[in-house]
Amino acid sequence: MSETLEPALPRELDEKADRLMRRLCAAGLKVATAESCTGGLLASLLTDIEGAGHGFDRGFVTYDARAKQDLLGLTPDMIDRNDAVTAAVARAMAEGALQNSKSDIALSVTGFAGPPGADKEEGLVHLGCARRGKRTVLREEHFGAIGRGPVRIAALGALLEMLEQALDDAEGKTDG
Repeated sequence: MSETLEPALPRELDEKADRLMRRLCAAGLKVATAESCTGGLLASLLTDIEGAGHGFDRGFVTYDARAKQDLLGLTPDMIDRNDAVTAAVARAMAEGALQNSKSDIALSVTGFAGPPGADKEEGLVHLGCARRGKRTVLREEHFGAIGRGPVRIAALGALLEMLEQALDDAEGKTDG
């Protein structure tokens, strides 16, 4: 169980993260994260599980567009063409994290956790899951104007679901 985030995190998310990290370790797999709107919360959650650190390779917190370019290899025109909160950017972030790590699975998240400004949807989040030798899986969520913290927590839940699906696939439990 996580120690640092436990008071603020729903118990079921904490327990799920614990189970998934233990499964990653048992399978000899590693995960990397590329986070924007969650600001490193997923990396913090996954690395807070005692005895399961060898299942985590690295985390990229790329809140700024330039950080996405420098650390994940996104081209400058990708964000200009697509906006930072799109499926295309979530895909590029996940694939960039996989390419720039020793991980088997990479999770990404980009979204509007708080009020986003004109013509943007508060609570819109795009997530990605890249695996070596597999197609990248994308997910779009519309959490609504529920507040910054709740959007970030909901995004963590969706990311853990994507990690679980990737592990099921790696273990041959689903078609993929």
